[in-house]
Amino acid sequence: MPNGKKFKAVQTGGPSGGVIPESLLDLPVDFDELTKVGSMMGSGGMIVMDENTCMVDTARYYTNFLAHESCGKCVPCREGLRQMLNLLNNITSGRGEEKDLVLLEELAGFMEAASLCALGQSAAFPVASTLKYFRDEYLEHIREKRCGAGVCTALIAYEIDQEKCEACGACYRNCPVNAVNKSEEKIFTIIQEKCIKCGACFTACPEKFRAVIKVPAYTIQNQSVGAGTLSGTRA
Repeated sequence: MPNGKKFKAVQTGGPSGGVIPESLLDLPVDFDELTKVGSMMGSGGMIVMDENTCMVDTARYYTNFLAHESCGKCVPCREGLRQMLNLLNNITSGRGEEKDLVLLEELAGFMEAASLCALGQSAAFPVASTLKYFRDEYLEHIREKRCGAGVCTALIAYEIDQEKCEACGACYRNCPVNAVNKSEEKIFTIIQEKCIKCGACFTACPEKFRAVIKVPAYTIQNQSVGAGTLSGTRA
């Protein structure tokens, strides 16, 4: 994996393919073997994902794409994908409930059994496979309101680690909404009420410093307005 990151998963077969975890990395790439683990050969494509990939957001992304691809002719595919997308949007926004996981599994089974074409029959694979192999990430989003990969915007916030900050001003200059405050002492802080979580400050911060960090959103909510530093852990 590039940059020393850890391998997490690989999706096979295109947008409606399943997501295969590291434990199955030595699986032979053929039609029958991929079908057994909840994926498919499909278009033959593969997407490799590292540790910074959120599996819930990945399922949401492909479900959104497939919902727009559905021709709408049959109810299982058309309505199943819409309802799946609603549930996944709730989970990635911190509004999910554990009962949603049961409903997602029921929808996946119904779509695979009752859809009229191959798209509808396989459209639930991204959700079904991530639920099977990465269920802990779904529970993390629901129970802790936290995205461990730091991807789901509603569940993260950006802050500046004052111990690492060298006051270069890159975050200040690149913020599109002026959400980075610069004090007379050249101490930079992020004004959470103005932050749109675009990540421009995070990207602009030099690699050698990495002073702009992602933290769980609830650590921001639990602090008084105007606090300059955080005691919370990195997302």
